[in-house]
Amino acid sequence: MNAIVNPILRGFNPDPSILRVGGDYYIATSTFEWFPGVQIHHSRDLRHWRLLTHPLTRKSQLDMLGNPNSGGIWAPCLSYSDGTYYLVYTDVKSHLGPFKDTHNYLVTAPDIMGPWSEPVYLNSSGFDPSLFHDEDGRKWLLNMVWDHRKGRNHFGGILMQEYDESRRKLVGPIHNLFRGTELGLTEGPHVYRRGGYYYLLTAEGGTRWNHAVTMARSESLFGPYEVDPANPILTSRHDPGLPLQRSGHGDLVETPSGEWYMVHLCGRPLKASRMCNLGRETAIQQVEWTEDGWLRLKGGGREPRLMVEAPADLPEFRFDEPAHGTGMDSFDGETLGVHWNTLREPADESWLTLRERPGFLRLRGRESFSSAHGQSLLARRQQAFAAEAETVVEFEPDTYQQMAGLVYYYNAKNWYYLRISRDEELGKSLAILTCDRGVYGEPLEREVSVDGWDRVYLKLTLDYERAQFHYSADGSDWKAVGPALEAGRMSDENAETVRDGFLLDQGFTGAFVGVCVQDLSGARKHADFDYFAYRETEEDAETP
Repeated sequence: MNAIVNPILRGFNPDPSILRVGGDYYIATSTFEWFPGVQIHHSRDLRHWRLLTHPLTRKSQLDMLGNPNSGGIWAPCLSYSDGTYYLVYTDVKSHLGPFKDTHNYLVTAPDIMGPWSEPVYLNSSGFDPSLFHDEDGRKWLLNMVWDHRKGRNHFGGILMQEYDESRRKLVGPIHNLFRGTELGLTEGPHVYRRGGYYYLLTAEGGTRWNHAVTMARSESLFGPYEVDPANPILTSRHDPGLPLQRSGHGDLVETPSGEWYMVHLCGRPLKASRMCNLGRETAIQQVEWTEDGWLRLKGGGREPRLMVEAPADLPEFRFDEPAHGTGMDSFDGETLGVHWNTLREPADESWLTLRERPGFLRLRGRESFSSAHGQSLLARRQQAFAAEAETVVEFEPDTYQQMAGLVYYYNAKNWYYLRISRDEELGKSLAILTCDRGVYGEPLEREVSVDGWDRVYLKLTLDYERAQFHYSADGSDWKAVGPALEAGRMSDENAETVRDGFLLDQGFTGAFVGVCVQDLSGARKHADFDYFAYRETEEDAETP
């Protein structure tokens, strides 16, 4: 079998929206508080994918300073009509407690590579927007509606309103198309027109272990919508042994020869801890239409498969770039590579520069990990269970309030940090700082002196459940530092905190590795990084 191996987008690439334009396939995924906003991957055979671009690259398009952990970009939707690419997305300003502040926007571009427009504000009634282009030329925005009232179904249904392109605004009445099935938590809507029906695909059951894809249809766009009697059409909820868990939030694409595929969100838990430190990923399944007009996984069943038959009409197409951006970044150019990310704001020469010392990344120290504003942190996704990250830093701190180093980061409350700082007795020193659900720790009994070292080499090795830091004076002779830490703690499952039945914290992202500098004195002390290497060491990434 000419097979596609799942997941096709590994490591924190959730909420996929797929689009075909000619012979090119694109998938847009959520980025939450990470900048630039929205990842767009590209393929020509549905098997091999590369990270192509990010459409939201300017603060005028996406201003996330102050956004909470796992706020920002939720569930973008990519579409195309009459020579124009459309992207709708939510910028979430709050998501804990009874209220959610969810602002929906639209940007457009003549080419997938841009330039992407300034945003058009749409509404704030809920999240997971999508734009449906009907055959008559009218355009309709869909999103779930959030109902904050006590005793109500907070997932209050799928709203639809017309978008007037000439006036650049929503117009006319708001329709509640579908209030969901008994699975509840109805979100992630997409509408398709096929034959005599409008099909409404939704995500239900929540994005954890009960996640699912459900389908309904109507002869009228405005409903009423008939629920598929076989719902859910995709889920992992009944079999905790499946390698692809948390399956849901789907979207459909048709190949030129009429084959149909569904991309969907999934997660791969580590076996011992059952935590998904790679975050929510994107997989693909082959689907087919039955004689009575319903959608089913090809081959039957509703459970996601690791191996899926590739389209017969699409020849294999491999990209020249290494998978997941693996390899060495020597910081020799004037711009950052496509796999790099910053928190909540674009990189700015005032705190991140490749020009001030050519061949080095210079970061100026700003705020701590606790801040939702000015962090000097540059990171990339962990995309394999067995991987390593390595860097070398030149840094001369004057005080213990100045720190720089290598970080394994999930969010502001969950991270491991191998940092260089200054100790009154040891001089320049090395230590590990940790934060687990907001509880701060320092696992070393005594810091390691690196006083007099011009350069300090730092490494993190990730081996499924284990995360181990190392340091070196020359980049060859490495010494482990500190205990092996639990890699699974950098996950949605660990971030979620419930007390007395109340949700106190939650997360939707995944683990990152990167470099950072803090200067809590306000002096903006800088550190120079000569390179950053990310390598994946597992031979078979199908299962953890």
